[in-house]
Amino acid sequence: MALRIFVTGPAGVGKTTHVERVAKEVDRWGYIVGGMITREVRRGGRRIGFKITALDLGEEGTLASIRGTSHLPGVPFGKYVVHVDEIDRVAVPAIRRAIVEADLIVIDEIGPMEYKSDEFIRAVGEVLKSEKPLLAVVHRKFVDRFRPLGEVHTLSFENRNAEFGIILDRVMKELKGIRG
Repeated sequence: MALRIFVTGPAGVGKTTHVERVAKEVDRWGYIVGGMITREVRRGGRRIGFKITALDLGEEGTLASIRGTSHLPGVPFGKYVVHVDEIDRVAVPAIRRAIVEADLIVIDEIGPMEYKSDEFIRAVGEVLKSEKPLLAVVHRKFVDRFRPLGEVHTLSFENRNAEFGIILDRVMKELKGIRG
């Protein structure tokens, strides 16, 4: 079975930063990293939404925005509107390209906003059926769904530097074994 690493932890602990650091290091070693990253969008020190970026092409889309701040259609989710069309336009193709082209698939994040898209759910299922290694951020509400499918690493402010080394080591051993 291919390596599946799921990173979780409280908001603000650095899950995205952590996964990006691993992805950059893997890339530096000449491996192809694909998939997508989600980042907060802030204005005036206040979070106003989330942006999706495809790791291979750098294409961007709006995952979610505060209600009334975007012209994009979407599904209400708390104080946000989730832009399913943007998930389907940017995240889903990035994940599917990674299944074919990448050595390591990165998905940040698998959570309730992203799960508003049926295509995203299908793409995650395709990754899990593939033989490609996966490094994914999983929202705390989804951890129990993914725990049986791989390793769960819970980040904290105290352990995140040590976890970086542990996860990078696991990923590199897997990738070197594949290329052998």
